[in-house]
Amino acid sequence: MSSTAFSSPQRRRLYWLFQIVGWVLYGVLGLILVMVFSHSFQPFILLVELYVAVTLLGLSHAMRNYVKRYGWVNLSIGALLPRLLLAHTVVAVLSQIIIGLLSASSAQLLMGSSARSYDWTMLIGYAINVEFVMMLWSTLYFGQHYLERYRQAEIDKWKLTAAVREAEMQTLKAQINPHFLFNGLNNIRALIGEDPECARRMLSHLSELLRYAIQLNRTEQVPLSRELAVVRDYLQLESLQLEERLHYTLDVPEECLGVSVPPMLVQALVENAIKHGIAPRPAGGELRVQAWCTGPELRMTVENTGSLTAAADAPRPDGTGTGLRNARERLRLLFGSAAELTLTQTAPDIVAATVRLPILREESRMQNEEIMSRQLSGLPG
Repeated sequence: MSSTAFSSPQRRRLYWLFQIVGWVLYGVLGLILVMVFSHSFQPFILLVELYVAVTLLGLSHAMRNYVKRYGWVNLSIGALLPRLLLAHTVVAVLSQIIIGLLSASSAQLLMGSSARSYDWTMLIGYAINVEFVMMLWSTLYFGQHYLERYRQAEIDKWKLTAAVREAEMQTLKAQINPHFLFNGLNNIRALIGEDPECARRMLSHLSELLRYAIQLNRTEQVPLSRELAVVRDYLQLESLQLEERLHYTLDVPEECLGVSVPPMLVQALVENAIKHGIAPRPAGGELRVQAWCTGPELRMTVENTGSLTAAADAPRPDGTGTGLRNARERLRLLFGSAAELTLTQTAPDIVAATVRLPILREESRMQNEEIMSRQLSGLPG
């Protein structure tokens, strides 16, 4: 997991605290039971119970190291149970051999051969007892790990919700800010007298863009075809402002159109490319959106005329750059290490934003499309 409820030093301290206290209590309980059933106290039994506690502490710790080394906490229950049963049996038998040898040696050394030492005839019974105790130990150990994983999943879920909401707010700030609306509406107003039909089309583009930004950011993923439709709306509106300075191409094969992507992901990359690559250049530039479906992955690139150095030196009073960080965080929370977003200088005057993410199964995609359809059906026309 990316983060845990406790820091590593604190986790180690808690682990050793529970280990020592737990096995000491187990030894004390064994001593009490022996005293109750034998109606007497023999100092040698205290030594035997000490061997029991120390031996089981050491063997359980060795088992824990083996479990961590081979990643048993990541196994399914079906794969984990037989491994644990075998490990418990090994610990149970080995512990009785060690305890028996230590007890016999101590008895011989301290009290002579006539002293009563370890009862080897009870080895199977003692081993079964340890087997059950190790089951309890494993239940606590793996239960703690599964509980921690569940809590981390809940944390990531809320992080994703917050990231989606933040993306919605950033999108609304990018689209519904006075500068953007002023330019868009002013250009549309100018078109009303010159080309009423074009003005109506541009107003429709603006309406669709705002509708999408407000409504669809409430879902985690949408079909790429829907995302590209909004990208076209955005590019049409930017073309009103940049005119001949903006040239763009969308090159996406049909087999990629049904792939699910986070909403506003491509639009954010296109907006970033125009703001920092094309708009600052007097001559403008070109923008190209491409996508490929390669096996289980979707790869997309947004290339634009520009320079990473120039973009880094440019002032950012409106918080730009947050969009890319937010996009990376959303990809991480949705797909983990299976997705990535990189920004590179592929040529002296070409910058490329590249996205790699896994293709969801068909049923997941259909569920997202159904959700999107229900949401859109509730919007006014």
